[in-house]
Amino acid sequence: MTFTLAIVGRPNVGKSTLFNRLVGKKIAIVDDTPGVTRDRRMGEGRIADLEFVLMDTAGLEQGDAGSLPDRMRLQTEQALVEADIALMLYDARAGVTPTDEYFADWLRKTGKPIILGANKCEGNAIVDGIYEAYGLGLGEPIGLSAEHGEGLGELYQAVVEGLKEIGIDPYEGEDDASDAAPREVETGPEEGDLDYEFVDDAEPTDNKPLRLAIVGRPNAGKSTLINYLVGEDRLITGPEAGLTRDSIAVDWEWDGMPVKLFDTAGLRKRARVTEKLEKLSVADTFRAVQFAEVVVLLLDAEVGIEKQDLKIAEKVVAEGRALVIALNKWDSVDDRLEVHRQLKDALTKSLPQLKGVKIVNFSALTGQGTQKLMPMVAEAYELWNARIATSGFNRWLADALEKHPAPSVAGRRIKIRYGAQVKTRPPTFSLFCNRPDDLPDSYKRYLENELRRDFDLPGVPIRIYMRKGENPYEGRRKKHR
Repeated sequence: MTFTLAIVGRPNVGKSTLFNRLVGKKIAIVDDTPGVTRDRRMGEGRIADLEFVLMDTAGLEQGDAGSLPDRMRLQTEQALVEADIALMLYDARAGVTPTDEYFADWLRKTGKPIILGANKCEGNAIVDGIYEAYGLGLGEPIGLSAEHGEGLGELYQAVVEGLKEIGIDPYEGEDDASDAAPREVETGPEEGDLDYEFVDDAEPTDNKPLRLAIVGRPNAGKSTLINYLVGEDRLITGPEAGLTRDSIAVDWEWDGMPVKLFDTAGLRKRARVTEKLEKLSVADTFRAVQFAEVVVLLLDAEVGIEKQDLKIAEKVVAEGRALVIALNKWDSVDDRLEVHRQLKDALTKSLPQLKGVKIVNFSALTGQGTQKLMPMVAEAYELWNARIATSGFNRWLADALEKHPAPSVAGRRIKIRYGAQVKTRPPTFSLFCNRPDDLPDSYKRYLENELRRDFDLPGVPIRIYMRKGENPYEGRRKKHR
């Protein structure tokens, strides 16, 4: 990819819809509510053979210094600093508003090539809304329909022309690019072809990054933590709960290891989640958990662990992800021993399968103690990838069965013959026995606890599946005397 394109504009003009259209998947949350996007999101955009880094940005609004609209505007400013070219969208149906005029003037001062896009022009029917946009001083507007993929051919040509103004050749490296035949521009996939997915904002190359998701209740400090780790105000933070709505991926490097950090929306109790937008945010967070390799459950140490935190941890374990529990705002806690005791008691009572899970405490705001987080993440990741040799596993299994034989059910003995690890991430084992459906769950938990202790797998999800062992005499006819 040779250049970066930022999509800007006031709220609810279709920026995220166009972003999803150009990356080919519904990554960004789209809703009729203005101001859904607050952080800048990056992805791999494409129009026909033109590939580029694409940035979705927060809606431009005027606000007092330090207010949420002002912080969102600062994120958009940073996106423009990083971008080579900008596409300003406005709603052609609503026409040009004073807010559009204000920010058009602001964009002209950046010195970046600006493309003006008149969105929601299905069938090019919004003529008046296009004509009045000439007054913005950004050149000829392009009629677009982000929802239906119309106008992408004109956008293609405008992007190429804008890049020429700043000396960027989007076809650099192609043979005889100048002599090539005019490129046919596709309008993109139809709306029904776009499946809502949680995906990487940028595909890894040779050195695949560790995917690390930060989850927790609202206002636990997830965005603050990521900002401190990456060393910049990459994500919007503030005292308001629920600032993050989309799951945002941020590329980072720790100790030479590439890491993709996922900031997620805060998870409240299900009964309190009633609005459609919050439901979309919660679903996006759970997709982040499914996509991650390691999950950090961030707790507010001032509040302590609550039932909702335990439900989140249970969800992470059910998805088979490696888990680290982090206590944020540790510098504000007076009785630290009591907080740790309550946490361990709650985990022992409600989630015994997390016995020995990694726990770290720090202050994301000041950075005190944050250096302990990533070594624990790396250790949890290593355990999550643990592999046990079949011979060693079966020796252990024989000892465990001798110490505590499988129970008899309805007067019939259950015989576990052998087993093996069938996969990692998380460690998963298959045991072969004569009556797999009758083996009690309590005995499976016994085997899991013994396995976790003897092979030193603390706090890692373990899967044990029972299979029916083959009878070597089945199908053979009895010999006649």
